[in-house]
Amino acid sequence: MTGKGSLNHNSRKFHAKNTDPNRTHWNVEYCNEDIKDVYHELFDDALKRYNDKQTRKDRKIDDYYKKIRSGKQEKLFHEVIIQIGDKDNMGSETMEGQLAAKILDEYMKGFQERNPTLRVFAAHLHLDEATPHLHIDFIPYVTGSKRGLDTRVSLKQALSSLGFKGGLRSETELNQWVQSEKQKLAMVMRENEIEWDQKGTHEQHLSVLDYKKKVREQEVEELTEHKNLLEHDLHDISECVDEIQKEKEQAEKERDAVIKKTEVLEKKLLKVKVNVSQLERHAQEYGYYPEEWLPEPVQFESAKSYRKRIFPLVKKVANMIQSLYSKYLDLKNKNQKLSDRNIDLENRVDRLREEVSVIKKENAILRNAAFDLERVRNMLGESKIDDVIAMAKRLEQMNANPKMKKKHWDREIR
Repeated sequence: MTGKGSLNHNSRKFHAKNTDPNRTHWNVEYCNEDIKDVYHELFDDALKRYNDKQTRKDRKIDDYYKKIRSGKQEKLFHEVIIQIGDKDNMGSETMEGQLAAKILDEYMKGFQERNPTLRVFAAHLHLDEATPHLHIDFIPYVTGSKRGLDTRVSLKQALSSLGFKGGLRSETELNQWVQSEKQKLAMVMRENEIEWDQKGTHEQHLSVLDYKKKVREQEVEELTEHKNLLEHDLHDISECVDEIQKEKEQAEKERDAVIKKTEVLEKKLLKVKVNVSQLERHAQEYGYYPEEWLPEPVQFESAKSYRKRIFPLVKKVANMIQSLYSKYLDLKNKNQKLSDRNIDLENRVDRLREEVSVIKKENAILRNAAFDLERVRNMLGESKIDDVIAMAKRLEQMNANPKMKKKHWDREIR
């Protein structure tokens, strides 16, 4: 059977009326870890990865243990209780009871290896009550999740990863897993020459009213599970919208930075053009009509004397031309690089504009989808939406499987 679990009772921090303290030392404690420590071990790394991706503080999770404890979608932990026989044929103080304890001990030793996604943190074999029985407390978890934490608490997904795929009505992952574990226990029993008398496996015929009531209860369970999945999907859509908004803001920041850098480069380019204009003006000034700036020789002045007089001026002009030419080549090179860089930046701005446009369109589509889903929920009510979805799924299954459709109609006629 499965139970809510009482860790303090299991570890005998207090004694109930049905326990015998004189036999408590017979009990076996396989493990008894602090559940908070196990949560840190399983989920801290995934929690950090999840929080690092969040852009809004209200979406960050401070303590995953407290979130699960206060939430309604998943239980903090699960407990299974395994017992063979009853007090009349397997009493704790009888030889048969000791054999039952031996079988339960063998079963327990293979439990964690069979179920790696069910992290056992507490397990106790009780022999101080009327019949030997085993309490196993575990945290079901899944890795590689696409929503929420990539490693998170989930009984359904933990059992699914073990190969138990839910079917229709009572064939849930949990029921399939329970039956599988019963078979494992039965194998250990047979090895110890005990046969499993499967009582209560065939239900009595129900009245029409009781039958319909049971069917409705099963449908409510399925619809509740489907509602939780829809809520998860809505949460995923909201997170996706936030991520797109974040990418849009980042793209706009990059675009603004590129535009500012382009403006700075254009200013530098303008200065280079001014320097080039000055260089061309100096070249024209000193490169043409030298008779206009060379002094006239004095009457009866010798060539040697004239050369001495104009040599400093010619030397100065030559140095100026050489310097100006060097600056011209340098500025020409810089001008070319800035021009190439400016073209690259303009291309990048165009690409960013296109990306921002695409992100805006995707953002609008997702927001409209989320708003439409919320409008439908508000208009028709959550229960009505869940009923319609469940009915559509059943019709699809019946249309896909004619035998199932015939069986469904036969059942309705009955």
